[in-house]
Amino acid sequence: MNTQRERAATPALDPDRFAVFGSWRRIWAVASINGRRKSLVALHDVLADRFRFGDRLVYLGNYFGDGEDPVGTLDELIAFRRAILAMRGMAPGDIVFLRGSQEEMWHKLQQLHLAMDASGVLSWMLEQGISGAIESYGHSAEQGLQAAGRGTQALMSWTSRLREAMHRHPGHNALMSQLKRACLTADRTLLFVHAGLDPGRPLEIQSDAFWWNPGGFRALNKPYRNIRYVVRGFDPDQRGVDIGDYRASLDGGTQRSLVAGCFDNEARLVDRITM
Repeated sequence: MNTQRERAATPALDPDRFAVFGSWRRIWAVASINGRRKSLVALHDVLADRFRFGDRLVYLGNYFGDGEDPVGTLDELIAFRRAILAMRGMAPGDIVFLRGSQEEMWHKLQQLHLAMDASGVLSWMLEQGISGAIESYGHSAEQGLQAAGRGTQALMSWTSRLREAMHRHPGHNALMSQLKRACLTADRTLLFVHAGLDPGRPLEIQSDAFWWNPGGFRALNKPYRNIRYVVRGFDPDQRGVDIGDYRASLDGGTQRSLVAGCFDNEARLVDRITM
């Protein structure tokens, strides 16, 4: 494996926010799923056959979305993680889940009662697709908007019911609590993000650029802070898979495909699955 190939020291990163792959041969990255459980099951079936000893796996966020089954998507992620961990040589840290914009909105949804304009914030979230997750857990966006109109106590009661609904699904809360902001290889070959980043800022102070700064990703025309290659899983403009010299976007585009890409220790895309 390539643990001897470290070109620069890995920065001191908060392990609660960032994941680091130390020893690895190849890394599979799964792009935005958006609640499409059936597509994810089909992709997992193929991935299970292609996954090799020394491979690592990172999901690039947006497990929720407007697909047919956001809650079932989390069930499938949990089940496949368990299956991959049973393979020889795998450890829990070898599978990473990033926080996507949908999961960031879900997190903010739990704090909605603190917002100055709760109705406006919720309306914006609904426009971005968070209603799929709300409805998949058995609640409705309309109930949320009504609660926001009635005041803080009603809104706190509604968000509390959302949390309780997630807790009733085994493993969901645990998965959501371990989401990372980004994933880096220790030798600085590869960096995995959800949608974007600010090229002018260090990794550890990117803040919400990972979710809301896709333009920064598109502006990458050289290695980002001595990291050879940056991979993302969501393009808000849905322009499809785009493989460049310093960056790769695995978004399925307007065809709504689900894509997984496999990168080797030279940052080359060596395999791809599209469903």
